[in-house]
Amino acid sequence: MVGPYRGLFAAPGVKGFVIAGLIGRMPMSMLGIGVILLIEALTDSFAMAGAVAATVNVSYAVAAPLTGRLVDRFGQARVIIPLTLTQGAALTGLMLCAEFRAPSWALFATGVVTGASSVSLGSLVRARWSHLLAGSPGLHAAFSFESVADEIVFVAGPALVTALATMVNPYAGLIVALVCTVGGTLAFAAQRGTEPPVRPYDRRSGSPITIPGVVLLSCVFLAMGSVFGSLDLITVAFAEEHGAKPAAGLLLAAIACGSLVSGLWYGARQWKISLRRRFVRALGVFALGLSPIILIGDLRVMAPALFLAGLAISPTIITGYTLIERLVPANLLTEGMAWLSTAIGFGVALGGWAGGRLTDAFGASNAYAFSFVCALLAVIIGVGGSAWLRTPVPQQQS
Repeated sequence: MVGPYRGLFAAPGVKGFVIAGLIGRMPMSMLGIGVILLIEALTDSFAMAGAVAATVNVSYAVAAPLTGRLVDRFGQARVIIPLTLTQGAALTGLMLCAEFRAPSWALFATGVVTGASSVSLGSLVRARWSHLLAGSPGLHAAFSFESVADEIVFVAGPALVTALATMVNPYAGLIVALVCTVGGTLAFAAQRGTEPPVRPYDRRSGSPITIPGVVLLSCVFLAMGSVFGSLDLITVAFAEEHGAKPAAGLLLAAIACGSLVSGLWYGARQWKISLRRRFVRALGVFALGLSPIILIGDLRVMAPALFLAGLAISPTIITGYTLIERLVPANLLTEGMAWLSTAIGFGVALGGWAGGRLTDAFGASNAYAFSFVCALLAVIIGVGGSAWLRTPVPQQQS
């Protein structure tokens, strides 16, 4: 399984941007849970916690395509350095507002700035891989590796932030997330040797969201994001209902472990079936894998069930980003990938809000039904519009 990944890191500068990108992405899995744990500890309301976390995610989702377009026009470093410093200040402000019991609007205001200034570092890392390996068979392995890196983040992040917030201090998880996002992103921006060149801007290019396949993928990822957002919040509540709130991070890590294993396996294989068929099949497995959790009420059984539910996540996301790389012109690639991040961000916000409401009203075990319904919706959309995902086979570099 490791063989196809060995040659990825031979080029100069690759290890640097990969390591920096991994550190800078840690808050991707820490920020939402950290905000939920902090606000819930202060207000004793999952609905309020979900609303503030949703505000952060919606703001990020709205701003991500604009950030991607600016990166395509002006380059990665010139855009992400000021954004990262702004996010660091905004997240600090959110924690100070929580500490001094500021009005609710202050939490939402700082949440808006925190989300809007967030950098979709995964898209930027994948854009660098596309620049280095365009048309090469190694790009499949590179995208698979990045999905595995995402899952490493989702294994470590929730467990770390939950442990810090519940055992040390409610603010501790967000402080670590702040250090990772500022330090990692600035280190990533400093890796100028592998940064994709700025391509000539053409006003006639339009936006990637006008491409039917990108629209379809965005809708599918919106539904998948709703699954992720609701699972995060509902799982925290599920663990708390069973008197083991610190175990929430381990339960969420189980999902990520399943996705990590499947990502390594998926990237190591040479696939003969088309990307479109792989995407549709992965969506079907994704929904099927989620079905057991709506029937489980035991904390010990939930962990392996969530592991199985995570097995289809990486193959779906890897294939989605590969389809974007085939569907979108090179001078719009960062923005194209950012639309998937935007869709997931909106979905996470919707899922967090709905999950909080449903958990408060019906309990965590019943609220898991929302996650399953969202997974079914992703399958229906993906299958119904799969004709838009047909792509030409790229010519390989010699």
